[in-house]
Amino acid sequence: MTDDPEELLRAMVRIRNVEETLADVYRDEQEMRTPVHFSIGQEASAVGVCAALRRSDLVYGGHRCHAQYLAKGGDLDAMVAELYGRETGCTRGRGGSVHLIDVEAGFGAASAILGEMISVATGAAWALATAGRDDVVATFFGDGAAEEGVFHESLNFAQLHRLPVIYVCENNGYSLASPLAARQPEGTRITDWAARYGMPSVSADGNDVTAVRSAAAEAVAWCRAGRGPYFLELETYRWREHVGPHWDYDVDHRSKAEVDSWIARCPIVRATDALRPALPDIDRRRARWDTEDREELATAIKAAKASPFPAVDTLLDGAYGALGV
Repeated sequence: MTDDPEELLRAMVRIRNVEETLADVYRDEQEMRTPVHFSIGQEASAVGVCAALRRSDLVYGGHRCHAQYLAKGGDLDAMVAELYGRETGCTRGRGGSVHLIDVEAGFGAASAILGEMISVATGAAWALATAGRDDVVATFFGDGAAEEGVFHESLNFAQLHRLPVIYVCENNGYSLASPLAARQPEGTRITDWAARYGMPSVSADGNDVTAVRSAAAEAVAWCRAGRGPYFLELETYRWREHVGPHWDYDVDHRSKAEVDSWIARCPIVRATDALRPALPDIDRRRARWDTEDREELATAIKAAKASPFPAVDTLLDGAYGALGV
């Protein structure tokens, strides 16, 4: 947990540096044989929410999960090894980019199945409440997942049983290539859907890490007090393509002007500018962080490449079929 503006900025910069470098390496080397969904441009939502959580609180994510994993304290070496499909990966090379886990850090799981972790997180919150613990659960998903039936079923169940779960919708305006206007009637608000179940439903600027941290802190306090679930909609935007390392403007659904308008609202630039009056040397610090992050990632990539692939005779370890279920 932290509300220190410099620490929040530092966390966002690290995530940005890691993902931008991984995108270049992914594209140039062609050695990571896993789909990748980058959160470049969306760092404030993951950092702001996770900064309001304790280590023992649980986080569940969807396919765009790198930022959430790192913001919750996930192991970078294990994440990189997972992208390379190595045994030292956080799911032993079997899950790839979209199936990250770090139980020690409180990152419960991520999944590429649209909306799946919404129900899993709801179940985890029920388990915590049943056990009498005051830990909370936060689950991240996109605006597209909010249109799935499991979203409504989970919110209804959580409100009925007053479960300590925060539903975090990272609304980046697109479900793959479909904008909101093509999927929802004019005037539709996702916060209204959640509010109809009787829980607090708040929308915040997902590119303002301080605003996200503040909104998340209120949500955590609500849930930890046993008052039931809470819904957060964070309006943000991904800069890169839905899946992959490239830019995807001018491919019939996003214009370069639209992408550039959101780049101008960069959460890292905003947080840096806000800190400059109190920390006149913030740009020098940023330059040092950039160097540290790229060195850390280079070490992680080297370690991943030196690690073994899973042995063929162990590939079914942990699978339901292998257990006879």
